[in-house]
Amino acid sequence: MIWTNWARTASATPARQVHPATEEELSAAVRRAVREGHTVRAVGAGHSFSAAAATDGVQVDLDRLNALHRVERDPGTGNALVTVGAGIRLHQLNRVLAERGLALQNLGDIDRQTIAGAVSTGTHGTGARFGSLASRVRALTVVGADGEVTRCSPTEHPDLFEASRLGLGTTGVLSTVTVEAVPAFDLRAQEDVQPVERVLDELDHLVDGADHFEFFWFPTARHVQTLTNTRVPARADTGAPAGAGHRVRRAATAVRAFVDDEVLSNAGLELANRTATAFPAVTPRLNAFAAQALRPRTYTAPSYEVLCNRRRVRFRETEYAVPRAVVVDVLREIDGWLRRTGENVPFPLEIRFAPAEDAWLSTAYGRETAYVAVQQYWRLPYGRYFDAAEQIFTAVGGRPHWGKMHTRDAAYLAGQYSRFEDFRRARAAADPDGVFTNPYTRRVFG
Repeated sequence: MIWTNWARTASATPARQVHPATEEELSAAVRRAVREGHTVRAVGAGHSFSAAAATDGVQVDLDRLNALHRVERDPGTGNALVTVGAGIRLHQLNRVLAERGLALQNLGDIDRQTIAGAVSTGTHGTGARFGSLASRVRALTVVGADGEVTRCSPTEHPDLFEASRLGLGTTGVLSTVTVEAVPAFDLRAQEDVQPVERVLDELDHLVDGADHFEFFWFPTARHVQTLTNTRVPARADTGAPAGAGHRVRRAATAVRAFVDDEVLSNAGLELANRTATAFPAVTPRLNAFAAQALRPRTYTAPSYEVLCNRRRVRFRETEYAVPRAVVVDVLREIDGWLRRTGENVPFPLEIRFAPAEDAWLSTAYGRETAYVAVQQYWRLPYGRYFDAAEQIFTAVGGRPHWGKMHTRDAAYLAGQYSRFEDFRRARAAADPDGVFTNPYTRRVFG
């Protein structure tokens, strides 16, 4: 069986793939793999652009470990500690939480990943006050190389907890994840098109003045698409029959959403990229048109419906976390390189923001952060573009996203994380024989 990730940037032929449905089955699968001399890697949805899940050993598919185990509420805050199987997909978890009047504090751009894969690779959203999924993890259970199950948290086996909540699964296979959820909330979403110079000049105001702000910049275009989301109380659903006027407005809103989210964002983007692939000379005009194709709109919906999108157009991506204070300079350098070289790039850059975090390997560890995602349509070459962007990122101490494409190794990364050696010690203590390694983890961790 050949395994391939979603982006088709990594593939492998595992010796065996297993699908445990219980923690006991997971433990037994790890023990058997070790007896037979195989390495072990967990796999979720395959949405990492890196080769984090690739293995020629035993690949553990977590999809059947997707149950809700318990919900422990704090009556004072309304928050809750929610323990789920590590293989639950984020879109499933969002529904489970919504049914209980809860939500995750922040989410990334897509919701197809497993919770284990999302936290282990540092998946993040945007918002200057709202951190990554790993920052909301409060406890884990980890199946180690001896098959034993260990519960860890900030007070129980704290080093194992820190190395496991964001560590590419190199301490063991996660079996459950406990996350802190908040009372459900809605977002008032404002989508707009603005001149790029205005956005760059007013960036601090735009980021700090919103709960969640991001923008998309099609290469060389002079306008960008901005997304500004404001948190508002969740609307109560009374169950009362909707009047005719309300039904008409709701139907009109659904049609508009379909046009914007499917026709323009997916079908239109696919068509534009295929055209740019066949006729590179038209790419600048296509990008200028695409940048302004989004019609401004404002709507309110549950948080997870606003934050997460369906991305049906296949692409490749590298993403770096850079100090927020230098992101405008970084973006101007990338724009300058694209203009000088005329590189054929019909896919937008995505720029998001995050607060400083304390997870040892969080790409936002210890500093306010801006994320710059550099993307390329999967049918077009990406090497020269990604290499140029990486040189710009690393010149300012950028940290590559653990689940995206990059060329950095342990020697570089050790200089970017003050707790890197602490992580390596905890990892070595948990897995001294390297059961949970692959070529990618050995490159980035040594």
